[in-house]
Amino acid sequence: MQQFNILRILRGQHPKSASINTLKERMLDKMSDVSRLVERLRKAELVERKSCEADRRAVDVKISPKGLQLLKVIDEEIYALEDMLKNSLTDKEVVQLNKLLDKMLSAYP
Repeated sequence: MQQFNILRILRGQHPKSASINTLKERMLDKMSDVSRLVERLRKAELVERKSCEADRRAVDVKISPKGLQLLKVIDEEIYALEDMLKNSLTDKEVVQLNKLLDKMLSAYP
């Protein structure tokens, strides 16, 4: 989920890059080790890293074409799941599901 979150943040920045600090600020899980996650995504060729031209100590991260393609596939799966849920639940069940999901999310640290 944390890697997915980073990819989605970078897609929102695309075609611009984002610094590690920007990613940390926007992460849902603030306890994430963003540098480690970015390195894992880089090894999978889903992101590109380069030194920031303005500050050589900083690193700019940009989503790769492979990362954009992966998110496109994931989006299609999510839309298919949403369609399936919409067609299989009544309006009353949707309201109940939303309440249960809200309850679960409120318990998440």
